[in-house]
Amino acid sequence: MRTPFYEIHKSLNAKIVDFHGWDMPLEYSGIIDEHINVRKNIGLFDVSHMGRFKIKGHNAYGIIQNLVTNDISKLNDNHGLYSPMCYETGGIVDDIIVYRIDSKNFLLVVNASNREKDFEWIVKHSSSVDIENVSDKTALLALQGPFAQKALQRVVESNLEMLRPFDIITSNIFGVECMISRTGYTGEDGFEIFFDSSEVEIWDKIMQSASSFNIKPAGLGARDTLRLEAGLMLYGNDIDETTSHLEVPLKWTVKFEKEFIGKKAIMNGKIIRKLIGFEVLERRVARRGNEVLVNGLTSGVVTSGSFSPTLKKSIGFCFVPSHVLPDQLIEIKIGGKQYQAKVCSTRFYKRT
Repeated sequence: MRTPFYEIHKSLNAKIVDFHGWDMPLEYSGIIDEHINVRKNIGLFDVSHMGRFKIKGHNAYGIIQNLVTNDISKLNDNHGLYSPMCYETGGIVDDIIVYRIDSKNFLLVVNASNREKDFEWIVKHSSSVDIENVSDKTALLALQGPFAQKALQRVVESNLEMLRPFDIITSNIFGVECMISRTGYTGEDGFEIFFDSSEVEIWDKIMQSASSFNIKPAGLGARDTLRLEAGLMLYGNDIDETTSHLEVPLKWTVKFEKEFIGKKAIMNGKIIRKLIGFEVLERRVARRGNEVLVNGLTSGVVTSGSFSPTLKKSIGFCFVPSHVLPDQLIEIKIGGKQYQAKVCSTRFYKRT
């Protein structure tokens, strides 16, 4: 599968890789270069492979409230929140963003790898609502970095200064009606822009209008290292159907005062492991799948690991027994040898 911007990526000599069946740009000028540019300036990502579902009707609110663990009763119109959905067993179906457009209209954004599965799950647990998968009808770009607001404001009619994180508005960009949300997956300020998939010229126009801010295209490689530094988990790596919200830094998304699918299982679950951040204390880079040892005993594997271009060290996530303490030393097996690592927060970077 290909996004509407595939030919643009090819013209920019992007390295194209298969990502869950999608031909996606891994990098253009290089992962580290793109990563640093997002931290310092601004980057443009094609994230059209993400799933987008519209749910409309009188029952839309109640259905979504039952599907997600977070509480959408706190949402005003044109605002969103992050939440997992879970199975009856308590395992995570996916982690998604729910936008309330109004009391009868919602937009859900889901992970690319889970588009079909999520749609089937939502339909199975819905009735008397109109559910539409608009993923192929719409394009989605992410503009991320400290100059994202200034760059986008040049071409948007609405006042972006008024947008809070997770706000979503409808506004014109280059004469094209778009939905703009103040969201992203990089740890930087930024926006995600939804519009009709036929309007591919918006990519080039944004690149041209933001050239004075040193904008560069950025691929999946930089997106992965940016999200890891920011402590953002990836479905399929760090969380999946076997993961409880309480084992990972998602307890804040679980609102036990309301009803939702999987509530009983989560409440009654026994927590024997937890996801932690680590930094390797030696000059080796930990990668997904590397064996993790605690007190000399194998306790699991690295779920996400990379060199941090911002912090200049090897960082990652892994599961360890729940009794492991902050700053405790563990070992990561890399290339057949064991290297010391220190337990730390899962959030390595926070923008100032």
